[in-house]
Amino acid sequence: MSNTPLMPIATAVWLVENTTLTFKQIAEFCNLHEVEVQGIADGEVAKGIMAYNPIISGQLTKEEIELSSKDQNRSLKIKNTDIEISSSNKKIKKYVPLSKRQDKPDSALWLIKYHPQLKDSQIGKLVGITRNSVTSIRNKSYWNYNNLNPKDPVAMSLFSQKDLIAAIEKAERRIKREKKEKEKAKLSK
Repeated sequence: MSNTPLMPIATAVWLVENTTLTFKQIAEFCNLHEVEVQGIADGEVAKGIMAYNPIISGQLTKEEIELSSKDQNRSLKIKNTDIEISSSNKKIKKYVPLSKRQDKPDSALWLIKYHPQLKDSQIGKLVGITRNSVTSIRNKSYWNYNNLNPKDPVAMSLFSQKDLIAAIEKAERRIKREKKEKEKAKLSK
């Protein structure tokens, strides 16, 4: 495994902007040429590249940067090259264009119609609308209920089939659990 930091150019941009390290030290650490680092400092190289903080990722420490800042002949030592890149599928709120926003209540109606076991909060989370909106659609009191047409949210790519299956399985587990609790309550009377 090489001792090059993750995203070396972005790391070099950050080091140029936030430290007093020499171009040579930054070049050595990021496995770049000194002229490239000079170009980054002059704004000629890496235009538009977001600076990447190597301290946050655990590749460098503030102390390491300070030690090398005080001694121009000292090379930076990478702390950790086994960076864990989070592969957890964090939900990133994606922008929904105005033209598609009406599809959300339509999708909620479709889910209510074809998957009544889903709780209003689950539908709201899947589709990206409030639980109150889902409840009012279910009660047919939604302000625009008469103009709603059930539309399959997966087909309209509001979320994936995998998300829908996971929500349905969760709802079915909840229903089984509630059934068992009712049976226990009946037996204990």
